Amino acid sequence: MTLSGVVERWEGRVTDGGEPDESAFLPELCDLCGEEISDGTEVSALVPDSSVIHGHDPKLDGKRRLTACSSEHMAALVEVYEQRPFVDAELWAGKIGRVIEAHRGRISPEELAEETGLTQAQIELGMSWQELDARRWSRKFGKGDGPESAG
Repeated sequence: MTLSGVVERWEGRVTDGGEPDESAFLPELCDLCGEEISDGTEVSALVPDSSVIHGHDPKLDGKRRLTACSSEHMAALVEVYEQRPFVDAELWAGKIGRVIEAHRGRISPEELAEETGLTQAQIELGMSWQELDARRWSRKFGKGDGPESAG
């Protein structure tokens, strides 16, 4: 389906009060097999994942919502995430990035600590994680090919 098709599908499902009709929401997809789940039988779970940073709510950081079409697929997904290490510095790097982005790069170290809820040592470790990640990107894809180079 094209983007315009999705927009048309959405616009066609608004109540008289301008609110989305319950049926306006697109069906869930199984995170394992990609199967469409439109009958409300999806299975959901939250798993720890240090790479997840919520757009604005720090209480949701580090938690990934999984959706599956069956309990068997959910068990397989959970097993994958149980094998992935939870890296605090990765989570801290994301928290730092969210706050810096919100302030468009103009924030004092004190404000950064206050808004992230991190200590100075945690901020330093988070920044180190970010630098290591940038180096890994550079080694893998070459200099100038990262997301920051797009102009």
